[in-house]
Amino acid sequence: MGLLAAALFGVSAPISKRLLGDVSPQVLAGLLYLGAGLALTLYRALRPATTEAPLVRADLPKLAAVVAAGGVAGPLLMLFGLQRTSAVTSSLLLNLEAPFTIALAVLVFREHLGRYAAGAMALILAGAAILRLQPGAHRADTPGVLLLAGACAAWALDNNLTQRLSLRDPFALVRVKTLAAGSFNLALGLLIAGRMPSPRVTMAALALGSVSYGASVVLDAYALRLVGAAREAAYFATAPFLGALAAILLTSERPGWSDGLAMAVMAAGVALLLRERHGHGHAHEALDHAHAHVHDEHHQHAHGPDDPPGEPHAHAHHHAPLSHDHPHTPDAHHRHRH
Repeated sequence: MGLLAAALFGVSAPISKRLLGDVSPQVLAGLLYLGAGLALTLYRALRPATTEAPLVRADLPKLAAVVAAGGVAGPLLMLFGLQRTSAVTSSLLLNLEAPFTIALAVLVFREHLGRYAAGAMALILAGAAILRLQPGAHRADTPGVLLLAGACAAWALDNNLTQRLSLRDPFALVRVKTLAAGSFNLALGLLIAGRMPSPRVTMAALALGSVSYGASVVLDAYALRLVGAAREAAYFATAPFLGALAAILLTSERPGWSDGLAMAVMAAGVALLLRERHGHGHAHEALDHAHAHVHDEHHQHAHGPDDPPGEPHAHAHHHAPLSHDHPHTPDAHHRHRH
């Protein structure tokens, strides 16, 4: 799920850059997210049944922050940055999202990180530093780099907050995010630019958004649930490489030696991240929550008459204290001290 989410998002940067010739960044951001929200709304109308836990009132503060950081700030900063950078270079610079996400996950949200992942962060940052930042066919000026770095920081916050909401229905979570962000960005864009693009460009942006901002973000939410924000960043870090390859195919740009070196160093960092494995004896404290689950080792509980039948199903349930030893990731059941 994480790799497919990365692939679907990776192609959005070079295609968005082509669309920016006919539409303002704010309007394009709005159309991309509205395309995602409308596609997810249509999907839910066609398939209304779900085994996932619904969003609740207590989720609103985190959900509002997700919309503000990932749905408003992130895409606007990226699209303004794309205007000042080449498609190849911008696709590679978007790899900064991975170390930013990992840093927040470890330093703020207390996810555990092993030595492989720490070394991978250093390699990815080194790869970004190799890119020469003066203007040129395959380079970026300093404001462009800062804008793209700001987009990555906003998405890093979004990733970590979404991970905290990932036990809820991912389709509902992403639909709220995309419709709210799309409406805001489109209204802001029309206020500034004063006009919509042509019907052809509008439909292209909505279609791109349904795939690269709809299906991609839903898959990303599932991956965040299963492996945690830091490790999902490893999988999603492949997106810029796919975007750079798409840029070569879709535009007249050709990578220079620094782009190739940066790609190789970043790829080594991604490979190192993927080698991360973690297992040890650990204790689970008592916990009460609701989410979709099956009756595995972590879900041995009694059911009431109103609890849904079949598996997977979602309902409020209690976890008794448990101690055992097995390989694991920092999902909702494995956030413990080391």
